[in-house]
Amino acid sequence: MQLHLTLDIPKLPRPIAYTDKVLLTGSCFTEHISDRLAQHKFNVLSNPNGILFNPLSVADSINGYIGERIYSDNDLFYLNELWNSWHHHSRFSHIDRQAALDAINSAQTEAAAFIRSADWIIVTLGSAFQYYLKETGQPVSNNHRAPGQWFEKRLLAIREIITALNNALDKLFALNPGIRVIFTISPVRHIRDGVVDNNRSKARLIEAVHELCSIHDNAFYFPAYELLIDILRDYRYYDIDFVHPNYMATTYVWEQFAGACIEDNTRALMDQVQEIITARKHRPRFPQTEAHKQFKSNYAEKIKHIMQQHPYLHLEEELKYFSA
Repeated sequence: MQLHLTLDIPKLPRPIAYTDKVLLTGSCFTEHISDRLAQHKFNVLSNPNGILFNPLSVADSINGYIGERIYSDNDLFYLNELWNSWHHHSRFSHIDRQAALDAINSAQTEAAAFIRSADWIIVTLGSAFQYYLKETGQPVSNNHRAPGQWFEKRLLAIREIITALNNALDKLFALNPGIRVIFTISPVRHIRDGVVDNNRSKARLIEAVHELCSIHDNAFYFPAYELLIDILRDYRYYDIDFVHPNYMATTYVWEQFAGACIEDNTRALMDQVQEIITARKHRPRFPQTEAHKQFKSNYAEKIKHIMQQHPYLHLEEELKYFSA
């Protein structure tokens, strides 16, 4: 008996491998994917500007990495006892102005270097709603809990989204011709926009992304949004706010992502890495026993063997733990 629809997700023509460098940017759903990749010891850089929801902010951040943008004191503003940036998530905000600026520019420098040799960039778009500062007309990436009357809220047109992202991609491919792009739409509902406007917003993002994938041969779409909305289709797969996918849902999406976007040999190696990560989390009741010492010794040898076969895997911390 079939209890849900099926979704045939075509495999990437050249899937992600362990030797690849992966930059991820966009909404909070980006961090679910990046956390899983990092957990399996992929070489990833996630959200150098922090979480970004709208396509103009994502495009601007990519342009910043390409252009090696450095921020100055004038790019920060003081609000709620913190120094903030309209281009960055509040994770960069700080009570000390210089500390905030140093963190921002450190992330910028790292991203600028990373993107030049990256093999993949995964872009997750969350909302087509864009906020602008009324005083200057500047688009913002995060409102930092500023008063609502400071902003004008606007639903971006599909053509605006395509133009902004396409310009950023043209610059990216000129800088790094070998990089490939995976677009996803976040399944997180922006319910503060209302159910109807949230669906209008997601529809514009979906249409824009498919147009971009038709323009660029090295741009692909992964249907994270459809997996939640059309395949799982049940509130039991959401958190108690009915907005954010829960652990079961994100695990399901991750499994589909791995099956479609990661090469088979790499996935087999991922299973071995996951076994090691799980073993490290084991907390024995009596660590002084010979049995536990043998347990650690066995895993130390297993890690040495894997690292000899796959020197690009960074398991140094795990080896240090099991060798102690």
